[in-house]
Parts: sequence; structure tokens; C-alpha cells
Amino acid sequence: MNINNFPRYPWLASAMSFVLPGFGQLYNGEPNKAIWLFLSFILICAPGIAFIALYMPATWMTPILALSLLLTLSIWVYGIVEAWQTAHHKQSHQLHSWQISSTYTLVFLLCLIIQLVAINYVRNHQVQAFHIPSSSMEPGILQGDILFADMRYNCPSCKSSIQHGDVAIFVYPNNRTLYYIKRVIALPRDVVRIEGQSVWVNNKLLTLGQSTPLATEVFNNRQWQVQWINSEDNKSTSMSITVPDGQALVLGDNRNASKDTRHFGTVPLLDIVGKARQIWFSATLKDGVRWERLGKVIH
Repeated sequence: MNINNFPRYPWLASAMSFVLPGFGQLYNGEPNKAIWLFLSFILICAPGIAFIALYMPATWMTPILALSLLLTLSIWVYGIVEAWQTAHHKQSHQLHSWQISSTYTLVFLLCLIIQLVAINYVRNHQVQAFHIPSSSMEPGILQGDILFADMRYNCPSCKSSIQHGDVAIFVYPNNRTLYYIKRVIALPRDVVRIEGQSVWVNNKLLTLGQSTPLATEVFNNRQWQVQWINSEDNKSTSMSITVPDGQALVLGDNRNASKDTRHFGTVPLLDIVGKARQIWFSATLKDGVRWERLGKVIH
């Protein structure tokens, strides 16, 4: 049944599209357009960004990510403007039987659920962004970096397992609402000894070369730089430990400014949830945007 003379209000149509892409088109009686706008927005926001972060070459990631964000914004703005213009021209609108408040409410709630499910799935199982608030991983990762972490890591169906030298994201043992980032130095049953600025794993010295305050550490075919700053007030903790089953020993690359296994013990393997992959943005109040760090791959 159709009812005549129900004009569409432009301010309401644009407000609905502002809240949810495609919602204003639904109000205007254009369900097909509403569906395509909503799906385009969701696909670029969630799986699209995950694809860029995980599969694009490092040199391409930043420009393509910027392009995808611009495209997402364009779809959102287009939906708002188009909803306004369409409603403005519908001074005499024929309502469909489904154009009632309960339908709008149901669709709105359903779309919110779809958004939350898509975003949470990508964050928990594909890729997640983390802001680095401290200097504990310098010189490779700086305070103010925002990086992508690969969440397809350390799970039964994941292709990537924990390896020596990985820069891992894990749940902080003393506050499970926090995530920490450190380097995996040793795995179950490894024997680790730390004395001063030297680290041994299974009687093998990791340090390849040292030029204070930087040193290069090597394990198998992987190498990374660490930073030691001599300080009477903040000396490294000497320790000797055999890593228990189901645990990992983690250290920050900035050894004198890191709270790690030397302070809170080893970390359960089950609490390691992601592997740092690539920096997608970096900025501080002092330096502004550090353009040279955008797209930097983490080793």
C-alpha cells in the first residue's frame, strides 16, 4: 500500500547518512543504493585496510593506505550530499510499506552489529594498530610510532609461529588490560644468561658488534640493534634462567629503559597475540610528523 504526499526532509536524510553511510538513502526509499553505499564503506574500512597492511609491499603501503582513507571519506561525504539532494527533490514522495520507524531502527541496529563484527574480526584475527607510548623499543621503534601488528600469529590455525627475534605484542602479566611490545629472546627450555650488556642464549653470545650506545645482536639468520646506556642509576639486571615450558623470555631493545622479563618474569606463550609488522604513522608534539618513518618495516 502506498501513501502519497510524504515529502522527505533533506536535513533528516543527510543526518541519517552522517550517522551511517547509506541510511539516508534508505530513508529516501532507495534500498539498493543504501546497500551498496554501506557495503562499500564497510569493505574499505575493515577488510580493505587489513589487505593493505598485510599484503601490500612496504613501499606501497603508506600511499595506498592514504588513498583508501580518502576513498572512505569520499563515500561517506557523497552519501550525505546525495541524501540531501535526493530528499530535496522529493517534495511529493510515495511511501513504501516498509518505510516505517521500526524498519529504520532494525536496519540501523543490524548495520551497527555488522560493523562491530567486521571491525572486531579484523582487529582480533587479521591486523591491529598499536600506538607506542614509550622509548623501550628504541632504536628500531620510537615513542610516537603507530604500527600495524599481524594478528595471524601464534594460534592453531595461524601460519606464523613465535620465533626468536620476533617483535611481539603480548598481554602485560601484571595488568591484563594492557598490551606490551618486546622482542622474543628465548623460547621454552632455552638457557639464558644476562651479564652487564651481554646476553647469551644456549651458551651463544647474541652480541655481534658494539659501538656504545648501540649494539647488534644476532640469532641464526636474524639480526637487530639494541641500545645500552651506561647509567649508575639504571643498570641492567644480571640473571640466569632456563625458560619454563609454555613461556617466552622477552626484552626491550632499549635495555636500560625497558620493563621486561627482568622485572616481571617470563610471558606465557598464550598471551602473545601479535607480531609487529610495519609503521604506518609516526608523530610527536616536538617533531611533528616523522615522514621518513612511514612504511618502515619492523625487523
